Amino acid sequence: MSPAPFGARLDDVVVRFGTQRRMTSDGTTVKEDATTALDGVGLTIRPGVITGVLGRNGAGKSTLLSLLAAFNRPTSGTVRLGPDGDDAWEDPWENPWVTANVQLVRESGDLQDDEKISESLRYYGDLRPAWDADLAARLLDLFEVSTRKKPSALSRGKRSAVGATIGLASRAPLTIFDEVYLGMDAPTRYAFYDEILADYAEHPRTILLSSHLVEEVERLFEDVVVLHRGSVLLAETAEEMASRGFSLTGPAAAVERLSGDRRVLHRQRLGATVQVTLEGAPDDATAAEARSAGVEVGTLPLQDLFVRLTQPAGGDGRHADAPAATGGEAPR
Repeated sequence: MSPAPFGARLDDVVVRFGTQRRMTSDGTTVKEDATTALDGVGLTIRPGVITGVLGRNGAGKSTLLSLLAAFNRPTSGTVRLGPDGDDAWEDPWENPWVTANVQLVRESGDLQDDEKISESLRYYGDLRPAWDADLAARLLDLFEVSTRKKPSALSRGKRSAVGATIGLASRAPLTIFDEVYLGMDAPTRYAFYDEILADYAEHPRTILLSSHLVEEVERLFEDVVVLHRGSVLLAETAEEMASRGFSLTGPAAAVERLSGDRRVLHRQRLGATVQVTLEGAPDDATAAEARSAGVEVGTLPLQDLFVRLTQPAGGDGRHADAPAATGGEAPR
Protein backbone atom coordinates (compact mmCIF):
# COMPACT_ATOMS: atom_id res chain seq x y z
CA MET A 1 0.00 0.00 0.00
CA SER A 2 1.41 3.38 -1.00
CA PRO A 3 1.65 6.27 1.49
CA ALA A 4 -0.95 9.03 1.61
CA PRO A 5 -0.54 11.88 -0.89
CA PHE A 6 2.58 13.92 -0.25
CA GLY A 7 2.62 17.60 0.61
CA ALA A 8 5.68 19.81 0.19
CA ARG A 9 7.09 22.97 1.71
CA LEU A 10 9.94 25.18 0.53
CA ASP A 11 11.30 27.84 2.88
CA ASP A 12 13.49 30.68 1.62
CA VAL A 13 14.91 28.49 -1.15
CA VAL A 14 17.67 29.86 -3.36
CA VAL A 15 19.19 27.97 -6.29
CA ARG A 16 22.25 29.33 -8.07
CA PHE A 17 24.12 27.65 -10.87
CA GLY A 18 27.87 28.24 -10.75
CA THR A 19 30.25 30.01 -13.06
CA GLN A 20 30.61 28.27 -16.38
CA ARG A 21 32.77 28.56 -19.48
CA ARG A 22 31.10 28.66 -22.88
CA MET A 23 32.62 28.47 -26.36
CA THR A 24 31.40 31.11 -28.80
CA SER A 25 30.83 30.65 -32.51
CA ASP A 26 34.31 32.02 -33.34
CA GLY A 27 36.00 29.44 -31.11
CA THR A 28 36.87 31.68 -28.19
CA THR A 29 35.92 30.82 -24.61
CA VAL A 30 33.97 33.22 -22.43
CA LYS A 31 33.29 33.04 -18.70
CA GLU A 32 29.69 33.38 -17.56
CA ASP A 33 28.76 34.42 -14.05
CA ALA A 34 26.59 32.32 -11.77
CA THR A 35 22.86 32.61 -12.44
CA THR A 36 20.05 32.59 -9.91
CA ALA A 37 17.23 30.22 -10.88
CA LEU A 38 15.19 30.54 -7.66
CA ASP A 39 15.43 33.48 -5.31
CA GLY A 40 14.00 33.17 -1.79
CA VAL A 41 11.09 30.91 -2.71
CA GLY A 42 8.61 30.14 0.06
CA LEU A 43 5.84 27.80 -1.01
CA THR A 44 3.47 25.17 0.35
CA ILE A 45 2.03 22.45 -1.88
CA ARG A 46 -1.21 21.02 -0.53
CA PRO A 47 -1.36 17.22 -0.45
CA GLY A 48 -3.98 15.43 -2.47
CA VAL A 49 -4.75 18.13 -5.05
CA ILE A 50 -3.76 18.86 -8.65
CA THR A 51 -1.63 22.00 -8.76
CA GLY A 52 -0.74 23.90 -11.91
CA VAL A 53 2.80 25.33 -11.98
CA LEU A 54 2.86 28.24 -14.41
CA GLY A 55 5.53 30.64 -15.53
CA ARG A 56 7.19 32.08 -18.58
CA ASN A 57 10.31 30.49 -20.03
CA GLY A 58 13.14 30.81 -17.51
CA ALA A 59 10.82 31.52 -14.58
CA GLY A 60 12.26 28.64 -12.53
CA LYS A 61 9.56 26.00 -12.96
CA SER A 62 11.81 23.09 -13.90
CA THR A 63 14.31 24.02 -11.19
CA LEU A 64 11.56 24.03 -8.58
CA LEU A 65 10.18 20.67 -9.70
CA SER A 66 13.63 19.07 -9.83
CA LEU A 67 14.20 20.06 -6.19
CA LEU A 68 11.08 18.18 -5.13
CA ALA A 69 12.32 15.06 -6.95
CA ALA A 70 15.83 15.42 -5.48
CA PHE A 71 17.37 15.89 -8.93
CA ASN A 72 19.01 19.05 -7.56
CA ARG A 73 19.77 20.49 -4.15
CA PRO A 74 19.08 24.08 -3.10
CA THR A 75 21.98 26.46 -2.65
CA SER A 76 20.27 27.61 0.55
CA GLY A 77 16.90 27.20 2.25
CA THR A 78 14.99 24.00 3.01
CA VAL A 79 12.80 21.56 1.07
CA ARG A 80 10.56 19.14 2.96
CA LEU A 81 8.16 16.45 1.71
CA GLY A 82 5.86 13.95 3.34
CA PRO A 83 2.38 12.46 3.61
CA ASP A 84 -0.64 14.45 4.76
CA GLY A 85 -0.78 14.94 8.50
CA ASP A 86 2.84 13.93 9.07
CA ASP A 87 4.71 16.59 11.04
CA ALA A 88 8.04 14.93 10.33
CA TRP A 89 8.37 15.81 6.66
CA GLU A 90 11.80 14.98 5.29
CA ASP A 91 14.45 16.46 3.04
CA PRO A 92 14.27 14.55 -0.28
CA TRP A 93 18.00 14.85 -1.03
CA GLU A 94 19.63 11.39 -0.92
CA ASN A 95 16.55 10.09 0.88
CA PRO A 96 15.54 6.72 -0.65
CA TRP A 97 12.13 6.53 1.04
CA VAL A 98 11.07 9.98 -0.17
CA THR A 99 12.44 9.66 -3.70
CA ALA A 100 10.83 6.22 -4.14
CA ASN A 101 7.49 7.95 -3.64
CA VAL A 102 8.10 10.92 -5.96
CA GLN A 103 7.87 10.58 -9.74
CA LEU A 104 9.10 13.44 -11.91
CA VAL A 105 8.41 13.08 -15.64
CA ARG A 106 10.22 15.45 -17.96
CA GLU A 107 9.75 15.84 -21.71
CA SER A 108 12.39 13.21 -22.46
CA GLY A 109 10.63 10.67 -20.26
CA ASP A 110 14.05 9.79 -18.78
CA LEU A 111 14.07 6.55 -20.74
CA GLN A 112 16.95 4.16 -21.36
CA ASP A 113 17.68 4.93 -25.01
CA ASP A 114 19.70 1.76 -25.64
CA GLU A 115 17.03 -0.55 -24.21
CA LYS A 116 13.52 -1.44 -25.33
CA ILE A 117 10.68 0.46 -23.71
CA SER A 118 9.67 -2.73 -21.94
CA GLU A 119 12.99 -2.57 -20.04
CA SER A 120 12.31 1.02 -18.93
CA LEU A 121 8.90 -0.08 -17.69
CA ARG A 122 10.46 -2.92 -15.69
CA TYR A 123 12.95 -0.46 -14.22
CA TYR A 124 10.21 1.90 -13.03
CA GLY A 125 8.13 -1.05 -11.84
CA ASP A 126 10.97 -2.07 -9.52
CA LEU A 127 11.52 1.51 -8.38
CA ARG A 128 7.94 2.60 -7.59
CA PRO A 129 6.11 0.71 -4.80
CA ALA A 130 2.64 1.46 -6.20
CA TRP A 131 3.47 0.76 -9.87
CA ASP A 132 0.51 -0.50 -11.92
CA ALA A 133 1.73 -2.59 -14.85
CA ASP A 134 -1.78 -3.14 -16.19
CA LEU A 135 -2.40 0.60 -16.36
CA ALA A 136 0.92 1.11 -18.16
CA ALA A 137 0.00 -1.53 -20.75
CA ARG A 138 -3.45 -0.02 -21.31
CA LEU A 139 -2.09 3.52 -21.71
CA LEU A 140 0.61 2.49 -24.18
CA ASP A 141 -2.05 0.71 -26.18
CA LEU A 142 -4.18 3.87 -26.05
CA PHE A 143 -1.21 5.99 -27.20
CA GLU A 144 -0.27 3.39 -29.84
CA VAL A 145 3.27 2.80 -28.59
CA SER A 146 4.98 -0.58 -28.94
CA THR A 147 7.04 -1.71 -25.94
CA ARG A 148 9.31 -3.63 -28.33
CA LYS A 149 10.76 -0.42 -29.73
CA LYS A 150 13.66 1.57 -28.36
CA PRO A 151 13.04 5.24 -27.43
CA SER A 152 15.42 6.34 -30.19
CA ALA A 153 12.99 4.88 -32.74
CA LEU A 154 10.06 6.94 -31.45
CA SER A 155 8.86 10.36 -32.53
CA ARG A 156 8.99 13.19 -30.02
CA GLY A 157 5.28 12.85 -29.37
CA LYS A 158 5.47 9.09 -28.76
CA ARG A 159 8.37 9.57 -26.32
CA SER A 160 6.25 12.11 -24.45
CA ALA A 161 3.39 9.60 -24.38
CA VAL A 162 5.69 7.02 -22.79
CA GLY A 163 6.70 9.58 -20.17
CA ALA A 164 3.06 10.37 -19.44
CA THR A 165 2.39 6.65 -19.08
CA ILE A 166 5.23 6.24 -16.58
CA GLY A 167 3.95 9.16 -14.52
CA LEU A 168 0.40 7.83 -14.32
CA ALA A 169 1.36 4.17 -13.81
CA SER A 170 3.78 5.08 -11.01
CA ARG A 171 0.85 6.04 -8.78
CA ALA A 172 3.45 7.95 -6.76
CA PRO A 173 2.12 9.99 -3.79
CA LEU A 174 3.76 13.01 -5.48
CA THR A 175 3.60 12.82 -9.27
CA ILE A 176 5.13 15.67 -11.29
CA PHE A 177 4.65 16.31 -15.01
CA ASP A 178 7.07 18.93 -16.36
CA GLU A 179 5.99 19.96 -19.87
CA VAL A 180 5.40 16.29 -20.63
CA TYR A 181 2.91 17.06 -23.43
CA LEU A 182 5.56 18.42 -25.83
CA GLY A 183 5.32 16.78 -29.23
CA MET A 184 1.94 15.17 -28.56
CA ASP A 185 -0.81 15.89 -31.07
CA ALA A 186 -4.07 17.35 -29.80
CA PRO A 187 -6.01 14.04 -29.53
CA THR A 188 -3.17 12.48 -27.51
CA ARG A 189 -2.92 15.49 -25.21
CA TYR A 190 -6.63 15.46 -24.47
CA ALA A 191 -6.56 11.71 -23.88
CA PHE A 192 -3.71 12.30 -21.42
CA TYR A 193 -5.67 14.98 -19.55
CA ASP A 194 -8.70 12.70 -19.30
CA GLU A 195 -6.54 9.88 -17.96
CA ILE A 196 -5.07 12.17 -15.30
CA LEU A 197 -8.54 13.05 -14.01
CA ALA A 198 -9.81 9.47 -14.14
CA ASP A 199 -6.83 7.96 -12.33
CA TYR A 200 -6.66 10.81 -9.82
CA ALA A 201 -10.31 10.23 -8.91
CA GLU A 202 -9.71 6.52 -8.24
CA HIS A 203 -6.23 6.83 -6.72
CA PRO A 204 -5.88 10.22 -4.99
CA ARG A 205 -2.39 11.67 -4.92
CA THR A 206 -0.65 14.99 -5.26
CA ILE A 207 -0.08 15.98 -8.88
CA LEU A 208 1.97 18.93 -10.11
CA LEU A 209 1.50 19.85 -13.74
CA SER A 210 3.70 22.40 -15.50
CA SER A 211 2.43 23.54 -18.88
CA HIS A 212 2.45 26.47 -21.28
CA LEU A 213 -0.86 25.27 -22.76
CA VAL A 214 -2.80 26.86 -19.90
CA GLU A 215 -6.09 27.05 -21.78
CA GLU A 216 -6.06 23.27 -22.28
CA VAL A 217 -5.15 22.22 -18.74
CA GLU A 218 -6.77 24.81 -16.49
CA ARG A 219 -9.83 22.59 -16.00
CA LEU A 220 -7.58 20.16 -14.11
CA PHE A 221 -6.23 22.65 -11.56
CA GLU A 222 -7.41 22.97 -7.98
CA ASP A 223 -4.45 25.13 -6.97
CA VAL A 224 -2.18 27.36 -9.04
CA VAL A 225 1.41 28.49 -8.49
CA VAL A 226 2.77 31.26 -10.72
CA LEU A 227 6.53 31.77 -10.83
CA HIS A 228 8.17 34.84 -12.31
CA ARG A 229 11.90 35.41 -12.53
CA GLY A 230 12.68 32.89 -9.83
CA SER A 231 10.11 34.10 -7.31
CA VAL A 232 6.58 33.11 -6.37
CA LEU A 233 4.17 35.64 -7.82
CA LEU A 234 1.00 33.81 -6.77
CA ALA A 235 0.14 30.62 -4.88
CA GLU A 236 -3.59 30.12 -4.34
CA THR A 237 -6.62 28.10 -5.37
CA ALA A 238 -7.72 28.23 -9.00
CA GLU A 239 -10.99 29.78 -7.82
CA GLU A 240 -9.14 32.57 -6.03
CA MET A 241 -7.00 33.24 -9.07
CA ALA A 242 -10.07 33.36 -11.30
CA SER A 243 -11.44 36.16 -9.13
CA ARG A 244 -8.33 38.27 -9.64
CA GLY A 245 -9.49 39.86 -12.84
CA PHE A 246 -12.40 40.77 -15.10
CA SER A 247 -12.93 42.77 -18.26
CA LEU A 248 -15.11 45.73 -19.22
CA THR A 249 -15.95 46.26 -22.89
CA GLY A 250 -17.98 49.13 -24.26
CA PRO A 251 -18.02 52.88 -24.96
CA ALA A 252 -14.77 54.48 -23.87
CA ALA A 253 -16.26 57.08 -21.51
CA ALA A 254 -18.43 54.52 -19.70
CA VAL A 255 -15.60 52.00 -19.39
CA GLU A 256 -13.22 54.61 -18.00
CA ARG A 257 -15.84 55.75 -15.47
CA LEU A 258 -16.56 52.20 -14.32
CA SER A 259 -12.86 51.38 -14.06
CA GLY A 260 -12.46 53.99 -11.35
CA ASP A 261 -9.21 53.56 -9.46
CA ARG A 262 -8.89 49.82 -10.04
CA ARG A 263 -5.54 48.55 -11.24
CA VAL A 264 -5.53 48.14 -15.03
CA LEU A 265 -3.82 44.96 -16.20
CA HIS A 266 -4.41 45.52 -19.91
CA ARG A 267 -6.11 47.99 -22.20
CA GLN A 268 -6.99 47.88 -25.89
CA ARG A 269 -9.09 50.13 -28.12
CA LEU A 270 -10.91 49.64 -31.41
CA GLY A 271 -12.49 52.85 -32.62
CA ALA A 272 -14.96 54.07 -30.00
CA THR A 273 -14.93 50.75 -28.11
CA VAL A 274 -12.51 50.09 -25.30
CA GLN A 275 -11.75 46.89 -23.43
CA VAL A 276 -9.86 46.99 -20.15
CA THR A 277 -8.75 44.12 -17.96
CA LEU A 278 -9.00 45.06 -14.32
CA GLU A 279 -7.67 43.46 -11.17
CA GLY A 280 -10.22 42.02 -8.75
CA ALA A 281 -13.87 41.03 -9.16
CA PRO A 282 -16.78 43.35 -10.00
CA ASP A 283 -19.20 44.08 -7.18
CA ASP A 284 -22.96 44.03 -7.71
CA ALA A 285 -23.18 47.81 -8.04
CA THR A 286 -20.50 47.88 -10.75
CA ALA A 287 -22.20 45.06 -12.65
CA ALA A 288 -25.58 46.81 -12.49
CA GLU A 289 -24.13 50.15 -13.61
CA ALA A 290 -22.31 48.42 -16.48
CA ARG A 291 -25.52 46.87 -17.75
CA SER A 292 -27.32 50.20 -17.75
CA ALA A 293 -24.39 51.87 -19.55
CA GLY A 294 -24.18 49.21 -22.26
CA VAL A 295 -20.86 47.87 -20.99
CA GLU A 296 -20.18 44.14 -21.06
CA VAL A 297 -18.63 42.58 -17.95
CA GLY A 298 -16.55 39.52 -18.80
CA THR A 299 -14.65 36.84 -16.94
CA LEU A 300 -11.04 36.06 -17.77
CA PRO A 301 -9.74 32.62 -18.71
CA LEU A 302 -6.84 31.57 -16.52
CA GLN A 303 -4.46 31.80 -19.47
CA ASP A 304 -5.35 35.42 -20.18
CA LEU A 305 -4.97 36.35 -16.53
CA PHE A 306 -1.61 34.59 -16.33
CA VAL A 307 -0.38 36.48 -19.39
CA ARG A 308 -1.53 39.83 -18.02
CA LEU A 309 -0.05 39.29 -14.57
CA THR A 310 3.39 38.33 -15.89
CA GLN A 311 3.58 40.73 -18.82
CA PRO A 312 6.49 43.18 -18.67
CA ALA A 313 5.75 46.90 -18.83
CA GLY A 314 7.88 48.77 -21.33
CA GLY A 315 11.61 48.22 -21.22
CA ASP A 316 12.19 48.27 -17.48
CA GLY A 317 11.42 44.57 -17.09
CA ARG A 318 8.85 45.02 -14.33
CA HIS A 319 5.33 43.61 -14.34
CA ALA A 320 2.54 45.68 -15.76
CA ASP A 321 0.62 46.48 -12.59
CA ALA A 322 1.29 42.98 -11.21
CA PRO A 323 -0.08 42.12 -7.77
CA ALA A 324 2.16 41.75 -4.78
CA ALA A 325 3.45 38.21 -4.23
CA THR A 326 1.28 36.11 -1.98
CA GLY A 327 4.19 34.61 -0.12
CA GLY A 328 3.32 31.12 -1.25
CA GLU A 329 1.18 30.14 1.70
CA ALA A 330 -1.06 27.11 1.36
CA PRO A 331 -4.55 27.93 0.06
CA ARG A 332 -7.31 27.62 2.60
